[in-house]
Amino acid sequence: MALFMINRYLGEEEEDSEFSGESRSRALLAKLQERAKARELQSISNTADEDDDHQGNIKKKKIKDGHQETEETQQKSKKRGKRARKTDLANEGVILKKKRKRASLCDESPKTGDDEPDNEEFAETTIEKTEGDLEKSEDIETAVNQQNDELHAENNDTKTGLHILGGFKEKNVQKVKRVLPQWLSQPDVIERDIKGNLVPVNEVPGICPVLLKKLKANGIQNFFPVQAEVIPAILNSVSSELLVGPGGYRPRDICVSAPTGSGKTLAFVIPVIQALSKRVVCEVRALAVLPTKELAQQVSNVFSSYAEGSGVKVVMIAGQKSFAEEQALLSKSRGGVCYSLADIVVATPGRLVDHINKHNNFSLRHLRFLIIDEADRMIDSMHQSWLSQVTKAVYRCQGDPQMSVFRRILPGPITVSSLSPPQMPLQKLLFSATLTHNPEKLQLLDLHQPRLFSSTQTSIDTATQNQESFHFPQSLSEYYVPCNLNKKPLVLLHFLLRLKFSPVLCFTNSRETAHRLYLVVKLFGGVNVAEFSSRLSPSERQRTLKDFEQGKIQLLISTDAAARGIDINGVKCVINYDAPQYIRTYIHRVGRTARAGKAGLAFTFLLKVQEKRFLQMVLDAGSPGIERQIVQPESLKGMEACYEQTLVELGKTVKEENVKKRS
Repeated sequence: MALFMINRYLGEEEEDSEFSGESRSRALLAKLQERAKARELQSISNTADEDDDHQGNIKKKKIKDGHQETEETQQKSKKRGKRARKTDLANEGVILKKKRKRASLCDESPKTGDDEPDNEEFAETTIEKTEGDLEKSEDIETAVNQQNDELHAENNDTKTGLHILGGFKEKNVQKVKRVLPQWLSQPDVIERDIKGNLVPVNEVPGICPVLLKKLKANGIQNFFPVQAEVIPAILNSVSSELLVGPGGYRPRDICVSAPTGSGKTLAFVIPVIQALSKRVVCEVRALAVLPTKELAQQVSNVFSSYAEGSGVKVVMIAGQKSFAEEQALLSKSRGGVCYSLADIVVATPGRLVDHINKHNNFSLRHLRFLIIDEADRMIDSMHQSWLSQVTKAVYRCQGDPQMSVFRRILPGPITVSSLSPPQMPLQKLLFSATLTHNPEKLQLLDLHQPRLFSSTQTSIDTATQNQESFHFPQSLSEYYVPCNLNKKPLVLLHFLLRLKFSPVLCFTNSRETAHRLYLVVKLFGGVNVAEFSSRLSPSERQRTLKDFEQGKIQLLISTDAAARGIDINGVKCVINYDAPQYIRTYIHRVGRTARAGKAGLAFTFLLKVQEKRFLQMVLDAGSPGIERQIVQPESLKGMEACYEQTLVELGKTVKEENVKKRS
């Protein structure tokens, strides 16, 4: 084996070679030095290549897990190979020493005693130097491996897209809290308890004797808290008559956020009627914009009842009459001159825009009050551009603007020149039970130094929540009823026939659902039922509402058309047959009961998959609490047979209706 190893380094040589022991040792040492240098150069070049590869990987910031595992495996194999090479060199050195001794003993030529030790020392020194060079190369490779490990760690950090400099640990950043304007964060607080905070009408300052007499004639002896606060504020803005604001300045716009049934309508009707009762020339000076025809009709009736006998004329344009008939109610021409016939106009947005664009004699140049009821929904309908159309009509110039004494210029920043000469201001009055606190949405209304009246103080914590907090009537009791989808009609019939709830206003999410539920209850029998949706004409809806208020209808099934602002007398119970998707919808639905401090009940039918989300939504909105009401299956068994027969008749009825539609 030793001879094989010697031949491996010296080439194919015979054992009886003519070379002396000294020549063989020198040749062997030369070979070892050459191989050591070659390995050292190869390790240095491999290290440089690995550094270049790692630097390229850092620039690309994309290192795959499989590639990393391969590199680690290769590095381990290289380390094992270097250890093996070092072991081989050590073994080869031992073999070399033995061979030299064997050769010196067998060599017959005369040798001096000084030469052999020198050769042995030279060979040992060379071997030790070679081993030292290998150890240095291993130290270099170890340092390179440590550097590579650090680079791998940096590459892992780059996967997150963040570079951590200076060894600092990542810190959690606090969320930015929304800061509300002062008028939103610090409103004028209105008491929520209606019955405990009634104010006699005589104690509210500024109301004229004529209106006080009418209020008492209508059975109103006390004002609700919202009325007692808002009426004096609006009257104060017209203390310097209609042409100028207080002190010659533009009056502040007023926003009111109060629960449903708290008397918001009367809060703007009384001051507007009193301000316009002293007018001389009939012009459109007050415009009330509402989202639905039914709500517009209700507000128009309130205006008309308190304007009676004062000479103030009220006209409604909501599409219930033809366009030509509404034109005749708004203005007339005499001797080539157009005269206005309305002081107060109550309108829906679409019909209002039609008259602004198509009715040449309809003028808003004298408008003093712009009343926006159900303001949150009106903001959502801003895509109709009705507000910009109204603003253009108010500040539209006819003839030479320099020659007009009462010319109006779109207000800008307050300066000395903008206040001279003074002009009639346009004051906006906003009312809603779910007025948004989002400044970006309120900015669309272009409010001037607004003043907010709210039932609760808006705290910073409330303003930063994902969902806004609203006001619920204090006399409202809320319940939810877990039920199966197939049993929902039976549960509704159980409430009407067994529990004797009446009258009941029931809400669905679509007019198709409302119509089918109406057919089911009607075919089942025992309940006087009617539907209220866009399937009916405006006159039919008015007749239905009137019959429901008079007690002729026990159950009124409606879409959300009846959920906004409509004051329906005598509603003791509201049932959400379909759970509302949004909290604003829920608040306006249940707000049809528990009005003016009276007690009311609200039930919501919930499927199992709806319970968690709905309950969390209601609690986050500020509900005082919603209780669970369970209907036992035994209570429905007596109606199941009749209900199955009703479903069969329902299928036939629906088919007949579809045939009529096609024909």
